[in-house]
Amino acid sequence: MDRPIIDISQPLRPSLPVWPGDTPFTEERTWAYGPDCPVNVSALRLSTHSGTHADAPLHYDPAGAPIGAVDLDTYVGPARVIDLRGKGPLATPDMIAPHLDASVRRVLIRSWDLFPHDRWEEAFMAIAPDAIDLLAGRGVVLIGTDAPSIDPQDSKTMGAHLRVKAAGMHILEGLVLDDVEAGDYELIALPLKLANLDSSPVRAVLRRLPE
Repeated sequence: MDRPIIDISQPLRPSLPVWPGDTPFTEERTWAYGPDCPVNVSALRLSTHSGTHADAPLHYDPAGAPIGAVDLDTYVGPARVIDLRGKGPLATPDMIAPHLDASVRRVLIRSWDLFPHDRWEEAFMAIAPDAIDLLAGRGVVLIGTDAPSIDPQDSKTMGAHLRVKAAGMHILEGLVLDDVEAGDYELIALPLKLANLDSSPVRAVLRRLPE
């Protein structure tokens, strides 16, 4: 059976929208192919939360593990895409519960009709802390979203992140799910092995599960 790869990652580029106040993405060609140089080599500067990324426990827990120490099994395996477009600013337990069953270990939430690649949108769908409790209670180990955060932009309490911390779950943010129908897929979204850092960009992809 043909199982084409569906890329659900944001392109990393200088025009990438970033969280207000965070580090803009920049790139520079440091060596250029030519008569005196046989290769191209570049340098880049970016936030650990640039584009599609995996939050490490260190992001929301000073004593938490860095992204280079997380269990990679969490980021590879069956995942269920749940379509919550048009449901409002907060994903609540009653929205999510009908889409769960005992087989679901990874949940990816779609909230955008079209992902805002060229602008920053403050009014994204966050996830209610009690929805995190629901997912944890059902055995979910990873929550992913096409929003830039599972908490609202103006949150100072980080309620959803703290419930993730309590449950030992993991987080993917900034997914691009425009071309993905609700349903079950194989997720592959491995973070870089950044030994000391709080997050990592990922190249996230989906494939239909084999029949």
